[in-house]
Amino acid sequence: MNVARPSRWLPRTIASRLYLILVSGLLIAHGLSFGLLFYERYEAARSMLAANLEQDVVVAVKLLDRLPAQERADWLPMLRRRTFHYQLGPGQSGGPLASDTARDMSRRIGVALGVRYPIQANAVSAQPERFQVHLRLSDGAPMFIEVQPSVMPLAKWLPYVLLAQLGLLLLCTWIAVRLATRPLERLAAAAETLSPGGEGERLQEGGPTEVAKAVSAFNAMQDRIADYTKERLQILAAISHDLQTPITRMQLRVESMDESVARDKSLEDLRQMQHLVREGIAYARSAHGASEPALRIDLNAFLDSLVYDYRDTGQDVALSGRVDAPVSTRPHALRRVVANLIDNALKYTGAAELDVAQDANGEVRISVRDRGPGIPEAELDKVLQPFYRLEASRNRDTGGTGLGLAIAQQLAASIGASLTLRNREGGGLEATVRIRNESRDTVN
Repeated sequence: MNVARPSRWLPRTIASRLYLILVSGLLIAHGLSFGLLFYERYEAARSMLAANLEQDVVVAVKLLDRLPAQERADWLPMLRRRTFHYQLGPGQSGGPLASDTARDMSRRIGVALGVRYPIQANAVSAQPERFQVHLRLSDGAPMFIEVQPSVMPLAKWLPYVLLAQLGLLLLCTWIAVRLATRPLERLAAAAETLSPGGEGERLQEGGPTEVAKAVSAFNAMQDRIADYTKERLQILAAISHDLQTPITRMQLRVESMDESVARDKSLEDLRQMQHLVREGIAYARSAHGASEPALRIDLNAFLDSLVYDYRDTGQDVALSGRVDAPVSTRPHALRRVVANLIDNALKYTGAAELDVAQDANGEVRISVRDRGPGIPEAELDKVLQPFYRLEASRNRDTGGTGLGLAIAQQLAASIGASLTLRNREGGGLEATVRIRNESRDTVN
């Protein structure tokens, strides 16, 4: 089945995509509205400019025509406008008018003045656009009207208003996206802490109808998973417990038989069955590691005690590294996790190396290393599954059940830790338990 890949230019998170869509759409809509408003304002201003020019020219020209020649210059400053003014004299020569606006305005001036005042228009400059309309008064005196078409300038406060609108637009978009994605973030965080035993965080129901339904469905799913897991583990524990009695009876009967090769093989088979049953019970009980209360412990003393217990029995176990602060965890469950990893290393290599360290962010790392054959890379995740055995190592000779690492994995998860495996350079396996050690954390 072909899975559609997301486009490279699209953001990866829902929040980023919503930001992109909403901001882009609103900015485009805002830009179109501003563009249309500005265009309508430009057209209205140009039309008003042409109408005012048409009326003003008629009054000004007739006024100047009736004034004595020596008084006309005194009136010119009073007749000056922002976009056009009147001057006496022949003016400047130039080429034809270049824009439709200039041609339309000169045509309007000619129509308004009529045949009594014939006009000629020519361009003076292109940037900024200026043109002159030349005519003669009744006494033959030349004059011209210099026009610089332009609409009303933008108000100085308008850019600040636009910036304020854009800021408000971005703020509203951010609030809308946060309201839409925050429930998803809480749901994702709860899903990451989901525990098969039901110890995960329960989401508080509320908010919009769709969010409340999703939260209710998630809590119900968590309860169903917890009930299903508890039921299966109870069945496993009950079967494993009930099998111990007939296995013990069979072992007593075989031990009473005369010594023979068949008797020894039968006893070995029974011992393996009994070991498997006990491991099954241990695996079932490991799911309840979270029921132990959390305590703050001195991890250095804790590991020293564990290592010396192994050394007292002649086992080759070494410890290195220290941590500076107490660790908040469930000590009995952690002891079982580390002990299972040490037993696994001793079983297949005869020696184990412990190393403890603390990261800058407070995470504590406990590593159990050996120099055995290691595990194929493709099998590293599979060996953490219950009853999964590697043919090369977990066979009848070693007595492995395929539950040791699974128990350690489940116990680590129940105390809020993680267990990872990796092959060491030069051969061997390294099992690492990572524990969050933040004083503000609370353990369920």
